[in-house]
Amino acid sequence: MTKFLLIQHQAAMGTWAPADVRRHFDFQRSLDDELAAAGELVEAQGLGGRAHRVAGDLAPGDGVPPALAGYRVVDVESEERALQIAAQASAAPGPGGVPLRQQIDVRRLLTP
Repeated sequence: MTKFLLIQHQAAMGTWAPADVRRHFDFQRSLDDELAAAGELVEAQGLGGRAHRVAGDLAPGDGVPPALAGYRVVDVESEERALQIAAQASAAPGPGGVPLRQQIDVRRLLTP
């Protein structure tokens, strides 16, 4: 088994109808439940607030990172399975139930 970090980028939900927001979060919880039942979910967290990118020579406002919505750590048999999970997460519903096709970064964790 290999652990992967799936980093989900923020969808602009500020203008969504409440039913669309609920549908989106219901989808995320359902995916987490499915992965947990399969023994693949290690951790999932939503992220709040603004991210800060810090480097010694950056002026305030330089290097502003993309908004991140959350992450999952999965422990799966292969990189291909991690990519399948990322594709599934990317298809989370947005306004009107249309799949968002959100960007998901997939990184293997360097843990034993």
